[in-house]
Amino acid sequence: MNNPEKTPRKTILVVDDTTENIDVMKGILSPYYKIQAAKDGKLAIMIAKSANKPSLILLDIMMPGMDGYEVCKTLKEDEQTRDIPILFVTAKSGVEDETKGFDLGAVDYLVKPVSQPVVLARVKTHIEMNAQRMLLDDQKKLLEDQVAKRTEQLLKRNVELEVTRIEVINQLGRAVEYRDNETGMHVARMSCFAQILALKAGVGEAQAELINHAAPMHDIGKIGIPDKILLKPGKLTQEEFAVIKKHPIIGHKIIGKQSADILNLGAEMALTHHEKWNGEGYPNGLKGEDIPFAGRLIAVGDVFEALISVRPYKKAWSVDDALAYISQEAGGHFDPNLARLFTGMRSEIEEILDMYKDNPE
Repeated sequence: MNNPEKTPRKTILVVDDTTENIDVMKGILSPYYKIQAAKDGKLAIMIAKSANKPSLILLDIMMPGMDGYEVCKTLKEDEQTRDIPILFVTAKSGVEDETKGFDLGAVDYLVKPVSQPVVLARVKTHIEMNAQRMLLDDQKKLLEDQVAKRTEQLLKRNVELEVTRIEVINQLGRAVEYRDNETGMHVARMSCFAQILALKAGVGEAQAELINHAAPMHDIGKIGIPDKILLKPGKLTQEEFAVIKKHPIIGHKIIGKQSADILNLGAEMALTHHEKWNGEGYPNGLKGEDIPFAGRLIAVGDVFEALISVRPYKKAWSVDDALAYISQEAGGHFDPNLARLFTGMRSEIEEILDMYKDNPE
């Protein structure tokens, strides 16, 4: 059963304060294992922590100074040695003694005087079991590392996709600006207004940031409006304005129903940013809180930005005049709570205007 040629030469640490007991264990185990010995607990711990640490420890309980229980507790509390199997070898054969040993982390309990076949069988079994456990731990760690690496790759890919998606959305917003002859920073300012207003209204940071990224899509429907109407410098006729009023529906159709939250939010903004709190907006004449929150947000920031910007048909309003208009239209054009919050954002508005100035060219 224990042919020396077939049994791996593992190292066994025998800990006992009596030389005769150590010699008995050496006689039983040395044909099959390398034997280390220690006559006290402190030396045993030093050997267990050494570079050539043992594969298993046979540990006496009754020793002067540090007894076997304390040695076992110390080894099991140390990450460097906790995985070494410990077999108590003692004359203490009471149930309470065995229970205490197992509670401290020992894997087996041998009673003196020992039997050679029992010692060999128990040592062989526990060394093999520990080797299998360590192999399983290594495989588990390898699998966890592979999963973590794959997860990191997927997260990185998702971040890259999200960045690309946001950049495409921003480019679409710029395309609308060029068609509508608007200033280059209009969408950036309006998006920031919407984000900060959302935060003021109690929306979480993640959702507010999503609103910022989706906002550039609100006017995408203008792509479907003929240039002769969209770029007309003078006042529109009723027929021409009727065509303009189609751009929310066009924008909603262009974006469509998507799996990505940012695109669905953009579609909602496109459809509802011209609805008015009093029900006199378009395209569906929604009223009050029937208008989606995102549409109500965009309405405030979009109108304010349009008022303070130069257009072919008008001069830019001052910030004070534009804020006065927002306040005046609270409960009319705008959600009264959002209008109140927006007019209280004077410092944030000034900061955004300073950050996103138009290029004179």
